[in-house]
Amino acid sequence: MPSALSLSQGTVAVVRFGRRAAMGTVAALILVAGVWASWGTAHHVMLTKGREQGTITVARCADGTCSGPYHPMSTGSTARDRVVIDDAVGVRRGEVLTVVVKPGSDEVVRSGPSGVLYAWLPLAGALLLASVVVAGGLRRPRAGWVIGAAGFAWVTVTFLAVR
Repeated sequence: MPSALSLSQGTVAVVRFGRRAAMGTVAALILVAGVWASWGTAHHVMLTKGREQGTITVARCADGTCSGPYHPMSTGSTARDRVVIDDAVGVRRGEVLTVVVKPGSDEVVRSGPSGVLYAWLPLAGALLLASVVVAGGLRRPRAGWVIGAAGFAWVTVTFLAVR
């Protein structure tokens, strides 16, 4: 018959494993959600082959979006009198931005290095959130600090790039 001491040590080991498995799953789900949220825009910016590329001259901003005329730069792209870009990208009236047109719409997303950084911004937020789970839930404070610092650096660089 097992002693009470060995039974409690086994229980503690099982609980410790369960906590780590649960927190590891939560951290992984947070990161997967960040990738999922980013990919909706990122694939337009990163996989530009065959997509319409050009510039937008921002003419008007209202209700969270900006609009202006689109001037094509790639072959097969057609000029448009009005395309729409998200206002959260840090655009100002009169500014000329390089963009990629989302297929089948008049919506554009910023291209180039700043567009890539901005597209993956949800993943940077997921890194910040996952760092808390890793540091506290998994009891890996150093790894949590590294993950959090990476997310913070990403957010900061993105802010500076789209300004």
